[in-house]
Amino acid sequence: MLLRNTALALRDRGHAVHLVVHAHGAGSDPDGLEIHCPRPIPGMRKTATRPSFAKPLLDLGLVRMLRRVVREQQIDVVHAHGHEGLKVALKAGKRPIVYHAHHAMADVLSYARPLGRLSGKRLDRRYPRQADHVIVPHERLGEYLVTCGCDTSRISVIPPPVDVTEFELRATSPEESLEMPPVVYMGSLDNYQNLDLLERTMAMLAQHMPNVRLIVATTQSGQVADAQMVATPDLDALRRVLARDVAVACPRVSCSGYPIEVLNAMAAGRPVVACESAARAITDRHDGVVVPDNDEKTFAQALHWLLTNPKVRTRLGGNARSTVAVNHAPSSIAAAIEQVYCAAMASVTNAAQPGHVKE
Repeated sequence: MLLRNTALALRDRGHAVHLVVHAHGAGSDPDGLEIHCPRPIPGMRKTATRPSFAKPLLDLGLVRMLRRVVREQQIDVVHAHGHEGLKVALKAGKRPIVYHAHHAMADVLSYARPLGRLSGKRLDRRYPRQADHVIVPHERLGEYLVTCGCDTSRISVIPPPVDVTEFELRATSPEESLEMPPVVYMGSLDNYQNLDLLERTMAMLAQHMPNVRLIVATTQSGQVADAQMVATPDLDALRRVLARDVAVACPRVSCSGYPIEVLNAMAAGRPVVACESAARAITDRHDGVVVPDNDEKTFAQALHWLLTNPKVRTRLGGNARSTVAVNHAPSSIAAAIEQVYCAAMASVTNAAQPGHVKE
């Protein structure tokens, strides 16, 4: 969603946008975005966030495809999303590179404690500083990358874009208001999502609300205790989940990222209970509920409050949609990214001048 929304917003401003992505999951885009992907490798499918022996071969195919697209389409700027995108862009050799940091690798790899966090920290110190400019979703991640060697003047804070018109604002029907809505979790099943907290929270909530239900909407295969697993391989599937009266739970406590799932739920007018480290878009009790990290008792109390108060769900959900419409409007964010492109191109031009040494 982040990549697609960004690409569409930039195209609307008159830019030619070409997406270079892995072969798995790539297909024709309903909005006509130019998508390029290498030939799939037999037997290799989409991998999770954790390290994989398949990823080097998959990334090599991306490097070759990126070089081809840069050459044939006369690309001016490479916008590298995520750590793997940055590594591919650096290997392809085209400048300038704008690195769009989604999170710190030290957080993402923290599930392999302690070696995972240490390995992630080394990656954060090695790669982001090599980009010509870095986009971060919030100041805290920018400050962290400065400690990893990035130049403060080459970091811009730009929140993720979300188009609220992608989600229909549907009022709760009288029949639905008489039923207890389910709790919904949206996202991956990776360890950094902190699903253990969600399981503990639901177990505590069930002591007071025996009929409470948990729906886990994910693109991955797997199981979460006592949950109904719903596959959401595309935006239409996600829309169907959010079209009903629900309360959304975000147990994540990784502080470096900016959960797009929270923004999608808010855009659909659904209230979210989130741990404070993942609640950057939420103002407590105005457009959602913010609870202390890893506090299942307070988390359960907040969900209980939402599930038993349909008017509160409606009020918070409506405010949430308004928040996203104002603070995450794709047109405004694309304009800010456009300025980053200009700065990155100027930086590369200046570095190429005789006598100029790039730090």
